[in-house]
Amino acid sequence: TVVFPERGEAPADIAIRDGRIVGILSPGEATGPVRETIDASGRHVFPGLIDPHLHFGFAEPIEEFRTETASAAIGGLTTTIAYLLSSDPYSEMFQQAVEDCAARAHIDFAFHFSIATETHLAEFERYVRDYGVTSFKHFMNFKGEEGRYMGLAGTDDGFMYDLMQTAAGFEHAVIVTHPENIEVVNRMKAQFIEAGRDGLKAYCQSKPAFTESENMVRAMHFAEHLRARVYFPHVSCAAGFEEVRWFRRRYDRVLVETCPHYLTHDWDSSKGSLDKANPPLRSPEDVEATWAALADGTIDTVGSDHVPRRRANKEKNIWQASQGFPGAATILPVLLSEGYHKRGLSLRRIAQVCGSRPAEIFAIDKRKGFIAPGHDADLTIVDLELEREVRWQDLLSHADYGPYDGWTLKGWPVMSMVRGTVVMRDGKLVGPAGHGRYLHRPLD
Repeated sequence: TVVFPERGEAPADIAIRDGRIVGILSPGEATGPVRETIDASGRHVFPGLIDPHLHFGFAEPIEEFRTETASAAIGGLTTTIAYLLSSDPYSEMFQQAVEDCAARAHIDFAFHFSIATETHLAEFERYVRDYGVTSFKHFMNFKGEEGRYMGLAGTDDGFMYDLMQTAAGFEHAVIVTHPENIEVVNRMKAQFIEAGRDGLKAYCQSKPAFTESENMVRAMHFAEHLRARVYFPHVSCAAGFEEVRWFRRRYDRVLVETCPHYLTHDWDSSKGSLDKANPPLRSPEDVEATWAALADGTIDTVGSDHVPRRRANKEKNIWQASQGFPGAATILPVLLSEGYHKRGLSLRRIAQVCGSRPAEIFAIDKRKGFIAPGHDADLTIVDLELEREVRWQDLLSHADYGPYDGWTLKGWPVMSMVRGTVVMRDGKLVGPAGHGRYLHRPLD
C-alpha cells in the first residue's frame, strides 16, 4: 500500500531504475526483466522521510555527520536538512562542511545557514546562487550576550528587517525564525532563581508561551510588510498556533513546524533536566492544541530538533543543564503510535508533514518528498503493527539517552532506501557511510 501525499493510500507497484522512480504500476502489472523485487505486501510505503531540523557538531563536530545520519536512517529518514551555525563567513567553511558530511553521511543532506552578521548579509546572494542554500535561520532571542555561547554575535529587529528584505528578492528563500522574547525570559529566569525555584517545571514556566507567540506576531508583521516567507521552527504552544491561524487570513506566506516532543511530553515530565529543551515543554493543554494543529493543517512540517547531547551535560541543575536532546530516529514511530493508532491521524497527513511539505518548502520537491516518476527512489517501508520498546542503544546516535527510552511504540519503519539503495533493513543499518549526497537547492 503506497501512501501518496497528494491522494492518500492506494495499492501499487513501484518501478525503479538507476536510483529513480520510473513507474507507478497496478499491482502485478510489471513485465519484462526485473533485477530485484522487494516484497512490501502487508506494508505501507511512504515517500522517503525528511527531517527539516537537525543539528550536527555540538559534541563531536566531524564524527556526528556519520552517527547522526546513521540514527536518522534507523528511523526511516532518507534526507535531513541540518543547521550550520557560525559567526564566520560561510564562504570560509561551507565547502569543508559539505566534504566532511558527504564522506560520512548515510542519507542525503542539505544545510540551513544561520545569518547573524553583516558579512552574512553581504554574501547572501552567493549562498543562494553558488551554494544552493535557500533557508536561513534568524534567532530573535540572540540579542546581547545570548547567542555568544554558539559563536553568534547577536542580532536585533533591525537586522531581521534587512534579512527579510534581502530574502524577499529570491524566489525560494525562506527565513527560519526562532521566536523568543529574551528580554522577558531573562527577567523571569532571574526572578525564579532568586525565589529558589528549581526543576523542569520551573524552567518551563520561566519561558511562558507568551514569549514565543508575541515574537511570532512581530515576525509575521515584518514578513508581510516585506513580502518574505517566514518559517517558525519548533512551535510549542496553543497561543502560537492561534496567532498563525489569524494572520494567515491576510498573509499566507507563514509556515509552521513542530517537534514530536511537543506532542508527547509536558512540563510535568518525570525525567527532569533530561527533558530540558528550548522552547520548553508546555502544559498538557498545549500538547492537545499541538495535536489539533497537526490534524487541521496549521502545522506544515514535523522536525526533530535533534541534538545528540550526552547525559553528562544534561544531568545538572536545571538552570545549568544543556538544552535539547536526540529525536530524529523516533519521529515516525511517535507519529504512527501516538498519532495514527491512538488519535486517528491519517497516514496521508504523516506523509505530508514528513515528506511533501518539507520538500516543497525547502525547494527539493522536484526530486524528494513524493512517490512519482522522475523522483529519487527514496522510500520508507513501514510495518504499522510492529511494536518495539525504544532503547537509545539501538538508535546509533552519539547521544547516550533519549526522550522515549522505555516507551513501547507501535508502527516502525522496517526498510528505507536512498536513491534506490537500501540503507536500513529491519531496524539495522545496512547502507554505507558516504552514500549521502549534498542537495544543492533548488533541486531539479
